[in-house]
Amino acid sequence: MAMPMRRTLGALHRTICSSLKNVETSLDVQHPIPLYLPVRTKKRYFIPPAVGLKGKRQENTEAKARAAGIVFRQQYFERPINIACTAGIFDPYIPPEGDARLSTLSKEGLKQRTEQIRQSAASQLAIRKIKEHDSVFTTKDFAEKAQEIFIEAHHALTQFNKEKLHSLVTERCYPEMTRGNRYKTIRWRFVESLEPPRVVHARCPDMVSKGNLYGQVTVRMHSKQTLAIYDRFGRLMLGSEEQPKDVLEYLVIERHLINPYGRWRLHGKIVPSWAPAKDPIIKTLMIPGPELKPGEEFDALNYEVPKPEAVQWYK
Repeated sequence: MAMPMRRTLGALHRTICSSLKNVETSLDVQHPIPLYLPVRTKKRYFIPPAVGLKGKRQENTEAKARAAGIVFRQQYFERPINIACTAGIFDPYIPPEGDARLSTLSKEGLKQRTEQIRQSAASQLAIRKIKEHDSVFTTKDFAEKAQEIFIEAHHALTQFNKEKLHSLVTERCYPEMTRGNRYKTIRWRFVESLEPPRVVHARCPDMVSKGNLYGQVTVRMHSKQTLAIYDRFGRLMLGSEEQPKDVLEYLVIERHLINPYGRWRLHGKIVPSWAPAKDPIIKTLMIPGPELKPGEEFDALNYEVPKPEAVQWYK
């Protein structure tokens, strides 16, 4: 009984010794590149949301960051203010309907006359304030000067001279005149003045602080003009270069009075409610031409526009 036990223990001893030798030989192997194991040392409390994940609801990242101790900088949405001109027309002039004086015997004529007296009294006070800052200002000469500003501004618009246009119109009027004209060609011409321009309204409001005065003068101008607008392909969209039209306009000219280097500039235009509607834009379509071979030229005089083929529609 003792002999089998000794044999078993000897076999077990030899097995353990061989396994230990194998372990020692494996530990003696030297690796040419050191091995690094990533160890997480700090837990991330705020994980930014992934970009482009669809179907996930949007979580309040600001609340999560505040809970993690991260302070978000407050964002201020500020609107820029330009003190060189006002943002609109103060107490705009209301032209009488049809630009004619009604009889004072009627109710409408009496109301119109009362409104004219009220507006003229306020205009006289405004003109007196304007003359305190602009000693050369007179209503007779100013109307002609306003007409010259109007003509020069439209010539600069047709040539798209930005520097000259900024010196003739205010920062409020500039985007209104240039909006949508980037790829268009404008042809404008002042033919003649049907009636001499005259000052019909004046206001002298202040903005931001009491004493920061702005002068706004409304000038009535009745003239004959031509206007033609072409699109970027040279096709006529509006108006005509040869046919002049009678135009009645009420222009608002403004100046920053307390600025010694200020000048009178075009600020806006008053369109009465009874004014006729503008002409619609002429819509043009492209007609496909013939397929030309290399070296051939297109003869527009002898080319006939193909008529569309008749199509039978079935229900």
